[in-house]
Amino acid sequence: MTLFENPIAQIQQFVDIGGPVVVLLLILSVIALSVALFKLWQFKSLRLGTEKGLHTIISLAVRLKRQHAGRSPSRGDLEDVLAVAANAQIKQLQRGFRVLDTIAQIAPLIGLFGTVLGMITAFQALQQSGNSVDPSILAGGIWVALLTTAVGLAVAMPTSIALTYFESRVERHQTAIEAAVTRILNPVAQAAFEEVQGHAPKAGAWPVPADAA
Repeated sequence: MTLFENPIAQIQQFVDIGGPVVVLLLILSVIALSVALFKLWQFKSLRLGTEKGLHTIISLAVRLKRQHAGRSPSRGDLEDVLAVAANAQIKQLQRGFRVLDTIAQIAPLIGLFGTVLGMITAFQALQQSGNSVDPSILAGGIWVALLTTAVGLAVAMPTSIALTYFESRVERHQTAIEAAVTRILNPVAQAAFEEVQGHAPKAGAWPVPADAA
């Protein structure tokens, strides 16, 4: 019987062999999967990586620039306001990252802890066998003990990969916000951008909402 034929029975077998350590690791895997699915939904709903994903910050930048054109506050003050808004959005996007990071770090340690407990049990059984030492007893105890380490790594590796992916997307989003806001508030940067593009940006090249006009 393979894992794909009867996964529930296989999981139950892992739990019976690995004990509470495997149960804890399975709980952590469910938490990590839930957080990862939530982040995927959040990034998709906010249109991260697209122009619509920048809409909130760009709208605020355009409104502030037009409301205070030629008047105080200074450009530096406007940048401070926008920085606060951008940081708030980035913090929202980073919510849940600490959970994934914690799981990625402690899952291998929990698995190693289970292995140590299993090795202790295996050597105790070997000691109790006295002179009639059966190598299969020790071998069986060792592979059972190593199971928890394997489960811990199986939980930690995909969690770490998911966290790296999410962090890279947020970092790219933050860079896009900074570039777009700079183009709006700094005429020199906007002129340089247009020169690099070879023409004035088409409507929608970066989102300037109609309600900010």
